[in-house]
Amino acid sequence: MVARNADAEPSTRRTLPAVSTPLLWRALIKVNRVVVGLTGRLEVTGDIPASLRGRPLLLASNHIGNLDPLVLVAACRRIHVAPRFMLAGGLLDAPVVGPLFKGSGHLRVDRRSANAGEAMQRSVEALQRGGDPIAVYPEGRISLDPGMWPERAKTGVARIALSSGAVVVPVSQWGAHEAMHWGNLHPTGWRDFLPYLTSWLRSIRTRPALKVHFGSPVDLADLEDGKAGDARRAHERIMTAITTGLVPLRPDEPDLPKFHDPTRPTTGSSPWRALIGPPGEIGA
Repeated sequence: MVARNADAEPSTRRTLPAVSTPLLWRALIKVNRVVVGLTGRLEVTGDIPASLRGRPLLLASNHIGNLDPLVLVAACRRIHVAPRFMLAGGLLDAPVVGPLFKGSGHLRVDRRSANAGEAMQRSVEALQRGGDPIAVYPEGRISLDPGMWPERAKTGVARIALSSGAVVVPVSQWGAHEAMHWGNLHPTGWRDFLPYLTSWLRSIRTRPALKVHFGSPVDLADLEDGKAGDARRAHERIMTAITTGLVPLRPDEPDLPKFHDPTRPTTGSSPWRALIGPPGEIGA
């Protein structure tokens, strides 16, 4: 694990890649840095090897809170990459933010539509062109596991990786769940937005640690696109790597998070935490 200063910029500055990063997205990344700086204390560990930059690259992360994408973007800026996201079609169609996301070059995913296969192919083609990494949350939603460990998820990210030949870097996040409540998935009035606002304002005062770890690339070299069972095997390796990287980020919270969000359901379950063993055995 490579530790990085949680507050200061590295002394040797590298610029964000300008070739494929839309100007609007680069501007929003700078604004995002200010927002995350107000929200909490960003702590980034790990890195993306120089040999992988500019190559087809997937950043696969666990999903613990509404501010995860903002924190991930800020962490990526710290290591000088500017990822694009695979976003649900509803976000891209939303007023105000939709045009911003479209102009920033993010990719559309309609998971429940007949166009899901087409969206996957667009992602494969975008990866094969190289340039900016693509960030994705394999779980597809904020974890509802009581311990906030990654849920089972689907094999979509694994299949995209095998189809495109992209390298998968597992990303583990912890702390963003303290900065904003889970809230309400279907707000109908201004009162439904109060949990988001009040919890975020509280985080400005308490300044939680927002931890992001970039793990070692997942080894998928022995797996093939289209070979029976290989997508499932790739998926298991990716999710296990994300979970393993999450363990050292929450050493005092091995079972349940200390922070209690009264708005978040706990109806999910994680199969991955049990696979990597008790905390004392990990890395032994």
